[in-house]
Amino acid sequence: MIYNKLNIKTPCYVIDKAKLIRNLEILNSVERRTGCRILLAQKAFSMYSLYPLIGEYISGTAASGLHEARLGNEYMAKENHVFSPAYTKSDFAELLKICSHLVFNSYGQFKKYQNDIQNSETSPKPSIGLRINPEYSTQNHAIYDPCAPFSRLGATLESIQGMDLSGISGLHFHTLCQQNADALAATLDAVIEKFGCIFPQLSWINFGGGHHITREDYDIALLETCIKRLQNDYGLDVYLEPGEAVALNAGVLVTEVMSIINNGMDIAILDASAACHMPDVLEMPYRPEISGAGGENEKEYKYRLGGNTCLAGDIIGDFAFDSPLTEGERLVFTDMAIYTMVKNNTFNGMPLPSIAILHGNNKIETIKEFGYEDFKSRL
Repeated sequence: MIYNKLNIKTPCYVIDKAKLIRNLEILNSVERRTGCRILLAQKAFSMYSLYPLIGEYISGTAASGLHEARLGNEYMAKENHVFSPAYTKSDFAELLKICSHLVFNSYGQFKKYQNDIQNSETSPKPSIGLRINPEYSTQNHAIYDPCAPFSRLGATLESIQGMDLSGISGLHFHTLCQQNADALAATLDAVIEKFGCIFPQLSWINFGGGHHITREDYDIALLETCIKRLQNDYGLDVYLEPGEAVALNAGVLVTEVMSIINNGMDIAILDASAACHMPDVLEMPYRPEISGAGGENEKEYKYRLGGNTCLAGDIIGDFAFDSPLTEGERLVFTDMAIYTMVKNNTFNGMPLPSIAILHGNNKIETIKEFGYEDFKSRL
């Protein structure tokens, strides 16, 4: 296994540049065939050392607040969209200067800042959008479902009926989570049925994220049909802002076995942590994959893998291997580029994993290492 031979200190997130480029080529091909514009949703992947490369293939970045917006502006400097459930006065004043598109979560937020937009000396002024809630769920993960009852995300049709929407140029909806294009097509029907009456006054629409465009079984043809439907029937520019699709399966987390104990079953303690370094394993929850390993009953040697923290539930999962694990052995967790670096933490003073890029010819480039000062500076 290549990662056993690389000169890296574990734990370490390693981005495979070739696999990232493969994803970007797919996204770029969708842009070229349809004329849509695809944005990197930085909430999933904010490794800004790669932004210049990513910017060669897609149209810009999407931010969830001021800090991400600044990152996109500084390191990609293309279209720079931002959405937040609510903006502070100070943040909004800065966002006006650096964002090409500003999306509000409610009509009340739009009205609150309407005069600030009109009086801004920024030229050109940002295009203004409103996030909508089509009240149409296509998934079963309530924590990720903005169309669930009592959702705080997006304006319902009822909340904006009869309101003066002049000044709003686009609509934004984001309702999917790791889904295929069939979910988008069904959602689009609901959006058009409820909000189609507003389309004549708009110039653009944003399909949000959650589209697993670079997954092998993704229906790209259907996605392009959805895009062209809005372009041809309503004359709207179409945006998408996938995060996961940009770096899907393009990165790994390389870890090392620190200790092996037995308490009714074999347990391996790693120098990586679910709670600190791959929090979606506990939050989603889901079971990550390991190169060369199988499900708990698929191979001869079964282990429970846990992190090196005091949290009893810091368990990554049960895995089976062809041979017994040994202290010092490296394990490689796959698909660890997305929602890892952006969500990790230093609970227990755990060191954050290093960040590296795997180039051609197996050349490794360490981008950043973390230590005590990084833990201390947060507190």
